[in-house]
Amino acid sequence: MFLHELRIPLRHLLKSPGFTIAAVLMLALGIGATTAIFSVVEGVLLRPLPFPHPERLVALSDILQGGDGEAGVTAPDIRAYTRDTHSFEALGGYQPVGYELSGIGEPAEVNAARMSGGVFTALGVAPLMGRFFRQQEDDRYEQLTVVSYPLWRSRLHGDAHVLGTKILLDRKPYIVIGVMPRDFEFPLVPGHMNNSELWVPMSFTEQELTTGAASWNFAMVGGLKAGITVAQAQSDAERVARETMRSYPPFMSSLRIQAVVRTLHEQTVEQARQLVRTLFLATMVVLLIACANLAGLLLVRGLRRRRQIALQIALGAPAGTLLREAVLESLLLSFTGGVFGVGLAAIALRVGVSLLPETLPRIQEIRLDGQVVLFAIVLSVLTGIVCGLAPAFAALRTSVNETLNEGGRTGTVSGGHVWLRSALLASEIAIALLLLAASGLLLRSFEKMLAVDLGFRPDHVLTASYSLPQKQYATQPAVDEFNHELIRRLRQLPGVKFAGLTSFLPASGGNSNTVFDAEGYVASKSAGMNLATQVTVEGDYLQAIGVPLLSGRYFTSADTADTQLVAIVNHKLAEHCWPGSDPVGKRLRLGLQETKIPWLTVVGEVADVKEASPDVPSKQQYYQPVEQYAKSIGPFASPTDLNGNGGSVVVRTAMEPEQMANVLRATARSIDPQLPLAQVQSLERAVSYSEAPRRFNTVVISAFAMAAALLAALGMYSVISFSAALRAQEMAIRIALGSQRAGILRLVFASAAKVTMLGCAIGLLGVAAASRLLGSFLFGVSPFDPLVLMLAAGFVLLLAGLASLLPARRAASIDLISVLRAE
Repeated sequence: MFLHELRIPLRHLLKSPGFTIAAVLMLALGIGATTAIFSVVEGVLLRPLPFPHPERLVALSDILQGGDGEAGVTAPDIRAYTRDTHSFEALGGYQPVGYELSGIGEPAEVNAARMSGGVFTALGVAPLMGRFFRQQEDDRYEQLTVVSYPLWRSRLHGDAHVLGTKILLDRKPYIVIGVMPRDFEFPLVPGHMNNSELWVPMSFTEQELTTGAASWNFAMVGGLKAGITVAQAQSDAERVARETMRSYPPFMSSLRIQAVVRTLHEQTVEQARQLVRTLFLATMVVLLIACANLAGLLLVRGLRRRRQIALQIALGAPAGTLLREAVLESLLLSFTGGVFGVGLAAIALRVGVSLLPETLPRIQEIRLDGQVVLFAIVLSVLTGIVCGLAPAFAALRTSVNETLNEGGRTGTVSGGHVWLRSALLASEIAIALLLLAASGLLLRSFEKMLAVDLGFRPDHVLTASYSLPQKQYATQPAVDEFNHELIRRLRQLPGVKFAGLTSFLPASGGNSNTVFDAEGYVASKSAGMNLATQVTVEGDYLQAIGVPLLSGRYFTSADTADTQLVAIVNHKLAEHCWPGSDPVGKRLRLGLQETKIPWLTVVGEVADVKEASPDVPSKQQYYQPVEQYAKSIGPFASPTDLNGNGGSVVVRTAMEPEQMANVLRATARSIDPQLPLAQVQSLERAVSYSEAPRRFNTVVISAFAMAAALLAALGMYSVISFSAALRAQEMAIRIALGSQRAGILRLVFASAAKVTMLGCAIGLLGVAAASRLLGSFLFGVSPFDPLVLMLAAGFVLLLAGLASLLPARRAASIDLISVLRAE
């Protein structure tokens, strides 16, 4: 019975191939885009974390009073929380690190994580092969490792007998005791490139537990006991935090912390939530335009068939049967569009996932799975029903007597039909204008961001990261010898202007906060701690990246461990601590006021350097020579500490940086043949990575805006064209009564202009309503930027004019005799 009922709407669609193809393509675009973006929403936001009991996994961290948000945890915190809390089945700490992997093929830098024994237990994922390291092995500093599935397959060749073999990490032998499953990922860091490839025991150093107790450089994850809520775990952790503060050493006595417990899922997706939701909203808007187009086309199609419908009603056809036929026709179109849309979504995901910004977490989990396909099916059915009902009801309101009395004439259309067509067109135009305005505002924001002064010159600068393995570089003199020799050889290369080393590279997106005390600075009672990014440098680092010197001098080779301790501060720090005066000669030191360590004398002031994306406000920064760092922290220095044993190499060249890449690698290998350099790239490319999220937002929203505008124009053309055809008799009579063809043109254009102006007005109101959401994505631009709004409205009016041009010319050039004879 159902298949028999499908035959009638299917026959109607096959008789109108142009209409059918246009409708299916519009729906395929709308449903395909929405399905592709929903797969991102589902993979990033909706899908549970890939662990056996994701709802019980939580992250635990500290908030420093007067600090800058969550600060992570310290090494003593990990021990205290693990030992003294009672709400967790398992709890552990971890820290992302990098190692030189050697002994199996070419040496390479790999991402890894130090983890205490409780982390794997809390996550609850069984290894593919072998076992995890235990807490007792962690406490005994045993050199064990669990490797990821990709590392096992690539570097270890999928060896089934890998357990018990040794690999070299920083040239120290580690025994492989386990291999994780293919899809295991932890820590859950954003992007494609930073996934951990192996895991080693935490094995805290003495310095991390004593003088490094004020370093919040670790994170914690735990599994809640059955029946324990996040709020109960929070209260439990706060109790331990209060006990921890009471046992702080004197140099930390003024610090106050608050424990924070929240779900691991919330911590993982918080930064991506707004972006993903906005993308999904934008695709739904495009789908709405496609639906409005289809509804408009079905409405006009129903008007052309109103005599047939009137005959069916006159012959006794039930209204329910006619309604069902109309909805089935719409469902056939939407389901066919959905099938093609799923295919388009699959292609888009295969091509587009690699283009997603590095700020998105869980990118590996984005795929076209069963839930996404089910979403596409449900969306297709809903689209078909929604698009079919309004035109169907409008068709059923056909006046049988009036329609049949018209005979073969096209006649006039009822006011209800005209109103519904106009409402659909106006809604399409309003939505298109809203997206075009959003696109224009984002483009203006991106333009403003590109014009921001970075505080340095990234052109002609080559960078690379390195890490010296502790086994070979076990002492500070060995580290210093390598660094000095590397800088010396780089300076001798043809085309090299400046060369230096740094612990922190601009545009890296890192978030390093160090507490400092400035001599003569008196903070207000409501002020928080003095926080700054501390950067240790060697050689001509500041000159190499082109940081302007505002006063004083740069560091020189005379600034050694045996000379006066010196520092260079940025303008923001100088203005905050010593407003209106020259900072040269002033003093500052690491830590709080009660931290009695040596003072650093300011010898220079430089511009504010952007540490992350150009649209992120600059922070306070100070630089010091790496050779003076151990002396600058006084009693907190340990003989086992190594400074300058890793970071970034920076070289300013007279030629294009990429031409120096192999020379840089060769220079490093000429000193240490096994030392790999990672992320060898121009500084301009590093900056472009930091700009990627805003660039991605701009490109995607602009693409959706153009799609929306084109769909709106196509819908306007189709509806106006069909409407003009319906009014052919009216146009012929007007011409017969003496109307000029120019008047016919004006009539069609005026009809389109009224709807367009109404749509633009509604669209501008939509921009005002969405101003808060739009403002969260803008930089240096108001959501009510008049230039952008005028250009968006002008573009919509231009599209409307172009969409109306052909139907208007066709209406003005009708053959009067043929039309009247046909009537």
